[in-house]
Amino acid sequence: MPVFKAPFNGYSVKFSPFYESRLAVATAQNFGILGNGRIHVLELSPGGPGVTESIAFDTADAVYDVCWSESHDSVIIAAIGDGSVKIYDTSLPPPSNPIRSFQEHAREVHSVDYNPTRRDSFLTASWDDTVKLWAMDRPASIRTFKEHAYCVYQAVWNPKHGDVFASASGDCTLRIWDVREPGSTMIIPGHDLEILSCDWNKYDDCVLATSSVDKTIKVWDVRSYRAPLAVLNGHGYAVRKVKFSPHRRSLIASCSYDMSVCLWDYMVEDALVGRYDHHTEFAVGIDMSVLVEGLMASTGWDELVYVWQQGMDPRAS
Repeated sequence: MPVFKAPFNGYSVKFSPFYESRLAVATAQNFGILGNGRIHVLELSPGGPGVTESIAFDTADAVYDVCWSESHDSVIIAAIGDGSVKIYDTSLPPPSNPIRSFQEHAREVHSVDYNPTRRDSFLTASWDDTVKLWAMDRPASIRTFKEHAYCVYQAVWNPKHGDVFASASGDCTLRIWDVREPGSTMIIPGHDLEILSCDWNKYDDCVLATSSVDKTIKVWDVRSYRAPLAVLNGHGYAVRKVKFSPHRRSLIASCSYDMSVCLWDYMVEDALVGRYDHHTEFAVGIDMSVLVEGLMASTGWDELVYVWQQGMDPRAS
């Protein structure tokens, strides 16, 4: 299975929604605490186990997250540690990039998510306790959502409703928002410790998952959220990222500070259906390909990016 060695610590990995062999990786020097960052665009070798870097962009600060545009196949948006949001065009050489840079957040930008239905806007979540809404053609953010009492680690669009998103925060709440409403429409006190990640089910727009420092993943139905639909136990440390499968309704991938990547089926009793222990440091980035069923990618502080088919050993050559 393809493995890429980055010079810095991996933070995030995302498959292209346009090309099944293309990925973007966000990395940061010195575990993201101090130093530079780099965005790598990788190409999987056709028919073989190899992976090559097609282009890379250097940044003066850590890169914590990346996402692909849903409307332009060469455009990447990056969440930067200096509070900036930068847009890159992979069809242009590095000296011509970034093509845009927004400097509004007061602290580190931790996540970025492109609207999959409207395809014209994106969200950023920051350690300044806010979420911001942006459009590609606007010189400044459209709106700032400020209700959380601590860092917002992730904000993700609902896969069906172009105005609805969820945010996960260190204030231990999950909030649901509608950009047409003045404030959040729902507050779910999901965990007793910080919520690090959230994601929507791709087949049921009322179901979403959260992951927390409390080592658990919880699955929620916004129609009756007093108790979770499922609580998934199995990670030994904080669960850094959670991601619903784009192909199977009840399948969830997660990665953790216990260095593992896990697969879960939240609708069965023995929910843990797969565990991969290929990373040798914190596993912090995970993605599942929309275009190739079962294709997964992960990255971590061991400076490695793995791409593998579900059920296979990520380390197998």
